[in-house]
Amino acid sequence: MEIKLEDLKVLYSEEQLQTRIKELGQELNTFYKGEEVIAICVLKGAVVFAVDLVRHLDMPLKMEFIRLSSYGSSTTTSGKVNAVDIKLPDLNGKNVLIIEDIVDTGLTAKFLVDFINMNFHVKTLKFCSLLDKKITRKVDIEPDYYCFEVDDKFVVGYGLDYDGLYRNLPYIGYKE
Repeated sequence: MEIKLEDLKVLYSEEQLQTRIKELGQELNTFYKGEEVIAICVLKGAVVFAVDLVRHLDMPLKMEFIRLSSYGSSTTTSGKVNAVDIKLPDLNGKNVLIIEDIVDTGLTAKFLVDFINMNFHVKTLKFCSLLDKKITRKVDIEPDYYCFEVDDKFVVGYGLDYDGLYRNLPYIGYKE
C-alpha cells in the first residue's frame, strides 16, 4: 500500500488532539500529585505527542528517549521488537511514565514494560499512548492512559509515519 498526502482523510483534527492531550495531562497531574516523574518517550513516533503532553504536566519532570522498532518501512508490524537504543538512567524508586504513539499488537509495549520491570524496581510504572488499537492486540497488555481508541486503520501524522513520512502533519489521518 502506498500512501499519498492527497489520499488522507482526517481521523483526529489538531484541535481534537490538543483538547484530549490537555485532558490527559490533567489526569496524570491528579495521579502523580506533584511527585517527580521520569517520562520515557519512545522515538521516533511518540516525540510530537510527548512534547505536547509534558507541557501540561505540573510536576518535576525528567525526559528520557529510547528507540525501539517493529515496523521498518512496512505498514504492518514485523512481530519483532528491535531495541535500537534503550539506554536508561537508574529508575529505581522513581515514578516512570512511558509515552508511546500507538499500542497495536502490544508487542512493543510488553517488551518495554517487561524490560523496565526486569531491570529496575520503580515506584510506579504507567504506560501512556496517543492511540490504542485494541482490535489488533496479540499480547495481554493495555495502556494505563490513552487519548483515542482506533479501529484497524493504518494511521499517519502527529508523529506517526509511513516509511518516515508524514510525522509532521498536525492531525492524524488515514487512507481508506
